[in-house]
This record gives sequence, structure tokens and C-alpha cells, in this order.
Amino acid sequence: MWRIYIAAWLAYGIFISFADQLDNLAAGQLDTTRYVLTLASLLPSAVLLALAWPLTGAMERRGYRLPRIIGIHIVAAFAFSIVSQTPFWMAFSVAKPVSWYVWPLLYHVMTYLLGAGIFHMIRAGEAAHRQALAMKDAQNLLIASELSALRNKLNPHFLFNTLHSIIALTQRNPAAAETALFQFSDMLRYVLDTERSGSDRVTLDAELDFVRDYLELEQLRLGERLHVEWDLDEEAGDHPLPALSLQPLVENSIKHAFNPHSRPGVLQIRTRRDPGTGALTMTVRDTGPGADPASIAASSGLGLRTIERRLQLDYGSRAALCVQSAPDEGFCVSVTIPAVREEIYAS
Repeated sequence: MWRIYIAAWLAYGIFISFADQLDNLAAGQLDTTRYVLTLASLLPSAVLLALAWPLTGAMERRGYRLPRIIGIHIVAAFAFSIVSQTPFWMAFSVAKPVSWYVWPLLYHVMTYLLGAGIFHMIRAGEAAHRQALAMKDAQNLLIASELSALRNKLNPHFLFNTLHSIIALTQRNPAAAETALFQFSDMLRYVLDTERSGSDRVTLDAELDFVRDYLELEQLRLGERLHVEWDLDEEAGDHPLPALSLQPLVENSIKHAFNPHSRPGVLQIRTRRDPGTGALTMTVRDTGPGADPASIAASSGLGLRTIERRLQLDYGSRAALCVQSAPDEGFCVSVTIPAVREEIYAS
């Protein structure tokens, strides 16, 4: 700011010095001594006006109201004008008309008020910038807190449903239930690792491994009723995404397409990365009974709603969750996650 201030006074001084010698310049002459003296005469005003900067800061820190600020600046403006002009009044001690004193006095008053107003505008801009940064930090903290709450809500949901499946399995096949418990321990380690790392970002490959463990556990319970078809983009395995983004989609199909029915069904899991935008699309489709749009909208299910909210908080409008279904036509959920640079993967 001070570089701009000095440059502005220099430009103003050069302009005034040339304007003072218009007659000499018209005659092809330049009084160098007068030019330098005119330029130097502005130095006291420039130094005195600079004192308005700490003055505006002191008033800002003390929270003065506008009438008090205006009153202080009016007094300071006349003090600035008198102090700036006194050396010239003393140098020209001969009698001069009143206008010779009044107009320079008013001119310096306006100079001070203009400078003080600019200083206040600069401080207001800095305050607005600080406030914007504080609001952004607060918003980021709020988003982080909400994301943490959503993760804490989703993880117990997954744990409860998985344990419920294992409990149901113990009644029919204790040996399979024991195998399922070991499988479940590996899945639990995945969830705990994402919590412990402080970041819920994982790669698609890591999420797919988790989904495979989950489906193997469900396969023990559902047997031949569950047929899984994989259609994976091998080039998309390193794409970052929030942990537990795909598994709830699969769990939703297991819950609605396979649990209530004894007939076999097909679960298809598909991943594709757009070569142009780098966005990842994950699709989970089943051959279950499906549902009409009104039933989907009225559903109180936690998994899909939580994923949709997490996507909104993480990616805004760049991410999307799309549901397609109709009675007797199965259920299809697609999630699109944009390419994001400098993601931190959970280890």
C-alpha cells in the first residue's frame, strides 16, 4: 500500500510542478529551482497525511461510530491544513488578501478528507477479506463436522446390518457363521483404518475389495440365490472416492432384492471412468421387484440418503446420485464422482 501511496504523491507532485510553470514552458524555459521547490513543498503534506493511517486503525480497533469518526476527521483535517500551510504563511509575511489563505486551507482540508476516506476504504476491504476467510473456515469446519457425523451414522448402520446377517446365519449353519466372523473382522479393519487415518478417501480398488468381502459374507447366507456379475473398468482402480460409497449401494440391493424373496437374482456391479473428464461412475443394478418413484421418495432408508448428502458436501453439483426403478423391473443406482486432484488416500 505504501508504495502506491508514495507513487501517487510523486505523480501528483510532478503534475503540480509542471502546472506551476506553464507560462515558462510555453516560452521554452524551465525554472529548475522553482520546480524542485514546488515538488519539495508537498513533502510535509505527504508525511502528515500518512499519519491518518494509524489514526483510522485506532478508530477501527476502538469501534467508533460514524458521527464520532467524521468529527475526529474534520478536526484532524483542519489541523493538517494549518500545519501544512504555516511554513508558507510565515515565508510570505507581507499582507495578503483573505482568499490567499482560505482557498489553500480548504484545498488541504479536502486533500486530508480524501486521503482518510481512501484509508478507511482500504481497511474496510481488508476487514471484509478477513471476514470472508473466517466464514470460509467456519463453513469448512461445519462441512467437516457434518461429514464426520454422516460417517458415524453410516458405519454403525453397516455394522448392525452385517452382524444381523451373521446372527441369522448361526441358526442355520454355525460353521459358515464362523467363517463369516473372520470375513467380518477384515471388513471391520477397513472401516477402522479409514477412521484412524483422519481421511475417508480410498481408491476404487480398495472399496471394491471391501465389497467383495461383503458379498462373500452375504453369499454364505444367501447361497445360490445371489449371482454377482462384475463389469469393471481396469483403468479406474486408482480413482479416489469416499470410503463406504459403493458398499451401501450393494447392501441396498441385497436388502430389497434378495432378502425378502427366495428366488435367485442377479446383482451387477459396473464401474467406468470417463476418458474426457476423468469422472468415475459406479452402477449397481439388481433384478429384484423394483419400486415406483413415490415409494423411493418416501423411503426412510439411511444408506442412499447418506451417500447423496456426502457427495453434496464433498463435491457439490459435480457429483450425482441417480436412481432408476419401476415395479417388476429391478433397481439401479448410479453414482458419479468427479476427478479430484491431490486426494489423500486412506492407508
